[in-house]
This record gives sequence, C-alpha cells and structure tokens, in this order.
Amino acid sequence: MTEFQYRCSLCGRTYGRDGVRYLCPDCGRGYSPGMPLRGVLEAEFDYRGIARRFRRSRPDWDLFSPVEREHYPDYPAGGTPFSPAPRLGERLGWPRLWIKNDGLNPSGSLKDRASFLVVAEAARLNEKTLVAASTGNAASSLAAVCAAAGRRAVIFVPQSTPRAKLVQMLVCGARVVPVCGSYDDAFRLSLEYTRRHGGLNRNTAYHPLTIEGKKTAGLEIFAQNGLRVPDAILVPVGDGVIISGVYKAFHDLRAAGLCERLPRLVAVQADSSAAIHDYIVGGNFRPAPSPVTIADSISVSVPSNPDLARRAVLESGGFSLTVSDERIMQAQALLAGQAGIFAEPAAAAAAAALLSDEARQRLDPGWQIVLLVTGHGLKDVEAPLSRLRIPEAVPADFADLPAETEEA
Repeated sequence: MTEFQYRCSLCGRTYGRDGVRYLCPDCGRGYSPGMPLRGVLEAEFDYRGIARRFRRSRPDWDLFSPVEREHYPDYPAGGTPFSPAPRLGERLGWPRLWIKNDGLNPSGSLKDRASFLVVAEAARLNEKTLVAASTGNAASSLAAVCAAAGRRAVIFVPQSTPRAKLVQMLVCGARVVPVCGSYDDAFRLSLEYTRRHGGLNRNTAYHPLTIEGKKTAGLEIFAQNGLRVPDAILVPVGDGVIISGVYKAFHDLRAAGLCERLPRLVAVQADSSAAIHDYIVGGNFRPAPSPVTIADSISVSVPSNPDLARRAVLESGGFSLTVSDERIMQAQALLAGQAGIFAEPAAAAAAAALLSDEARQRLDPGWQIVLLVTGHGLKDVEAPLSRLRIPEAVPADFADLPAETEEA
C-alpha cells in the first residue's frame, strides 16, 4: 500500500483516509435515495512514489491498494483467467479477441473484488457488520467474503432476485431481507439501516473502496497482458462502477508512468436499462423508466455512478451502446459454444455488443479486444433454460440410443 487521499469527483475537495467514510460531506449533503450519488470519492495515490518503487521485473500491485495486506480476509478473490478466444473471435470478426473471465471468482462474479476490499477495510476499522443492497451478485459476494472473514452480512435485495443468488447468500449465513420493490428501494433501506444500526455500508460507489476493488480487474488485465494496454475493453454496465473501476486502473497506471494511454472503454447496457448510455450519448441524465431485462445484474432505473462512468467512456475515447435481450441470449450461447464460457446474461452483454453494427463500425478488426465477463452462468440458469430443451431419458441399452446420438 502507498499513501493516498480521497478526492471528491464533483468539487475536487480532498480528505484524509479517516476523514470521511462514504460521500463527500459537502456534495453528498444534497443526495437522497432515488437519484444518482453526489460527491462520489476517489482514492488519489502518491503516483511519483509508486513510480519510484515499482519494478517491472517484480511488480508490487499492493502499491495501488488503499488497504494494507495485513487486513485482507482469507478469501482468494481475483487472479481470474485472461486468455485468447480464437474460435469466438473468428466467428465475430475480431481475430485478436480476449476474455477476462471474472465469473471464476469464488462467488462467481467480479463483485468479489469490491467485497474483498470493503471487508478488509471493515477489519481495519474493527467493524463487525457489513450492509449492502444488491440485485444479487454484490450480495452473494459480500455474504461469501463475510463468511470467510467471520463477519456479519445484512443484505437487502429486490424480491425479483434470482433464486440461485438468494440461495448463495443464505447458505453463506447472511441475513437476507427481500424488498417489495426495485433495487433503488433496497438501496434506500440499506442506507437507513446503516444510519440506525451502524456497520459498514458496502453499497456500490457509495463506499469509495468498491471502485478501488473493481479496479483490480483492470490492473490484472494489464499485468496478464504483459504490462501492455489492450486496444479496447467491453464492459457490461448497470450502476457504472465496474467500468469506473477499470478506468481507474489505467488512470493510476498512466499517472505512475507505467503506461502511456488508456484502453478504449465500451459501455454496454440492456435496451430497457440504458440510463448511462443515454447520458453518455445525449449529455443529460434521466432514469430508465422501466428497466426490465433478462440481464438482472445490470437492471437499474437510477444508476449510482453515472458521472464517473460517462467520464470513463469519454476520456478513454470509447463509446456506449445498447443490446436487446434477444442479442444477449444469442451472445450467451456463442460464449458457451465457441469459447466454453458459461456467462450469466448480464455478463454476456459485452459479447452481445460485438454482434452490433456500431461495434463493427467503431472497433478495428486488427485491435486487441477484451470482453470482461463479469458473472458465471450458474447464477441464473432460468434464462438459458427458457431456450433449451433438456433431453428425455433413454433406456440403458446402447441399441435404444437415438440415431443422432450414434452419428455424433
């Protein structure tokens, strides 16, 4: 770890490490649930100090961490595969296609990275309880990390949360509170719970270390890519924190003199849940009026972090687009059938973008393109089951096998 301070992304005011916990006290004063967060904090490091201490032959990635290693929980978050996908790339028209498969984190999603760091911060502060609102993945990851760290998780989820994710939370011992309403309603209740009962709130972007935790996915891409910056990274976007974290990784690397440019960041949203896309394209923020999509993990009416997500796309020279549920399901099948990766619908949205005309117009076929797969398909098996037919059982006699089985 190196020295850092928090800087408000809105007013620019800085705070010491323990001078503030969630939002900027000035800008965040005007925040109320049901609107984007105001005064989101970002960790600003001693980049000159990092540059002096970093060795390319033996990289010390803890230099970019805001929490000391001694507080880390015994939980193996991160270190997920980064590999080429030649068959999928050939099928889609990008021969240099790579996949960062964060569905292979312990709880099955990239959200482990944020939960890991916030639980580490709770250990530093000696907080025993962690609180969150989630559509599923952040909640199940927090439940898992808290179980490993011996801490209590209290989680508010929309009643529409997939059963597989609810089971994961419950089996890890979390207190789960289903809410009759949307993610935004669950978010509001979680803030009220923390105000009344204490604990550390892990809500995405509300706690600044969620961005820092998700930043590690970008740092790993850089490290696993031989300390090189890929040309473009496609990211599924809901609240806008993952893409902000990936941006922050390459911003920090560039500030420390370890790379010269940012990758082009492409934000991918579902058609019906496109508040950040519309904000990027039109410049004016409006909630998504009816964010109903098969990709539940990126379904949100009022994203918490639209400003930093918009900055990530524009400053990186990237773009945003939307995809239909039909395209998402098509991409889920392609990821599985051409790369052997079973992604949940939200995670398949990045691949769905490559089926669009806009991607073909704006992404050079010679570029190194990275798909960030954010969650495992076993998180939500109901979605693909709606399109599949499970074969009927056959007699246990080879002579009775269907003809197509013998031909295969």
